Amino acid sequence: MSMDHKPLEARRPAADGFSRFLGGSPLSVVFRLVLLSILVGVVLASVGFDPYNIVRSIQLLIQRVWDLGFDAVNWLWRYFLLGAVIVIPIWLLTRVFGSHPSR
Repeated sequence: MSMDHKPLEARRPAADGFSRFLGGSPLSVVFRLVLLSILVGVVLASVGFDPYNIVRSIQLLIQRVWDLGFDAVNWLWRYFLLGAVIVIPIWLLTRVFGSHPSR
């Protein structure tokens, strides 16, 4: 009886490759995508987007930004900076300390 001392990942290359492609198990990826889609949908709805008439919603958003002028740019810039304070360090940490597949 031979003992296979290969790591579990090496014994299941197809399943591991698929999970690596998805970024996790299929069920957890679907769950994260659903939550992220709901969050983005809430944000887009608060800006005034309508999922049934997306082109018109984009035109209205551009018109509102144009009408508000630089005050809207200032508003967007403040929210960008506020979010970037959290997002950029987390992204940087995941890049530095994240697991990198060996080639």
